[in-house]
Amino acid sequence: MSKFIHLAYGFDGKGGAEALEGQAISQLIRDERLAWVHMDANHPDTKKWLESETDYLDPFIIDALLAEETRPRMTPVNDGVLLILRGVNLNENADPEDMVSIRLWVDKHRIISVRKRSLKAARDIEAKLLLGKGPKDSGEFICMLITQLFNRMEPVLLALDEATDDTEEQVLESGDNSLRERIVNIRKQAIIFRRYMSPQRDAIEQLRMSDISWLNERHKRNLQESYNHVTRYVEDLDAIRERSQIVKDELANMLADRLNRNMYVLSVIAAIFLPLGFLTGLLGINIGGIPGTDNANAFWIFSGILVLTVIAQVIIFKKFKWF
Repeated sequence: MSKFIHLAYGFDGKGGAEALEGQAISQLIRDERLAWVHMDANHPDTKKWLESETDYLDPFIIDALLAEETRPRMTPVNDGVLLILRGVNLNENADPEDMVSIRLWVDKHRIISVRKRSLKAARDIEAKLLLGKGPKDSGEFICMLITQLFNRMEPVLLALDEATDDTEEQVLESGDNSLRERIVNIRKQAIIFRRYMSPQRDAIEQLRMSDISWLNERHKRNLQESYNHVTRYVEDLDAIRERSQIVKDELANMLADRLNRNMYVLSVIAAIFLPLGFLTGLLGINIGGIPGTDNANAFWIFSGILVLTVIAQVIIFKKFKWF
């Protein structure tokens, strides 16, 4: 098999498939028997192969399949459909929110999928085909692919929701300033996920409402179920984003209250020592006429005056409810 073709199967219409290699791929991709070719968009030979073997496709479709940046969308062309979807990035050392795109051209007799990074949902379908439990037609392939994308996505979104719960609990318990970064990261992930999930929801809805001949009522019921799932995911992401903002505001309020209390304590201490500092400073000047210089008990008398001053201040502060 060519380096730029990762998977190639001819479907038997019963849930199984046979692997294709070499010229068999080119031949079957033009026949009426359903075939699936999964390709690497990064390889320079991919575009050449698509242009030579799928010359029946409009050039804009090939350009869309190989585009650098994509957003989920659905574009019907005659009785086929250009479909771009996203799945969570489960590759090693990758961030799940850095979602991986899969670009597809699907019609009744062929499925051409292109990806730039590894996507586990494609391997999931391959495993089902090898077990004889895979898709039987193009409509079922799309439904199964969308289902696998969401099956991989649900644990990630659930973990994000649990992280929001844990962070909210920690904020209420400790109000530690170090939680700011965690809250920002959670909100950032929710925003990035939603950026792709919302147009993906629209693409699934457009596909469900389309009049493509090879999408039957059973397929459309499955697409409706997928639409309900992605709608719930979008609503959950909105809730996570709003909760994160509320938690962030609550943390900011707690930190502000803590700072205000500290400043209040310091202000009270400063207010108490202000007159004491004035008196000690006044009597500490080195000029003649300082009272008590000849009295052996002057120090204790002055100390008593300072104590009485503090007591008087405390009484006044209590009366005005300053503490």
